Amino acid sequence: MEVRTTRFGVIDIAEDRVITFPRGLLGFSEFQRYCLLEPGDDSCFFWLQSVDDAALAFVVTDPAMFVPEFSVPIRPDQMGDLGLNRLEDAQVFVIVNKVEQQLTGNLQGPLVINTLSRVGEQLVLAEKRWTTRHPLVKVAAAAARAIA
Repeated sequence: MEVRTTRFGVIDIAEDRVITFPRGLLGFSEFQRYCLLEPGDDSCFFWLQSVDDAALAFVVTDPAMFVPEFSVPIRPDQMGDLGLNRLEDAQVFVIVNKVEQQLTGNLQGPLVINTLSRVGEQLVLAEKRWTTRHPLVKVAAAAARAIA
């Protein structure tokens, strides 16, 4: 299927690569279908691109790469909503933002995706240890100029 994007033009993705968030993402409940775009084979950041809105895309990453102690407690009802039989079939991502010279991750609102069915949900964690702007990595000055 063809997906229109404002960043990458028209891209072709397989239908079975579409990730569905039945409840949407926080603040974007009307958009439920996304695809994960990998900028390179060794990239640790990805684009979660809306299939239905060319301008809607989020930078995401696996939080374990930056915060090894981070874990997402998934309740049995959430496992049922996601169709998860085993936790090993779940992939966790967090939305990344740039705040000054720091890349931060929304560890309070992780995205949990069933890798088999490609159904996802954005959870809201009650644990105050994690924030919506948890520092992940500093941006080098040259990289910051390239991003700007």
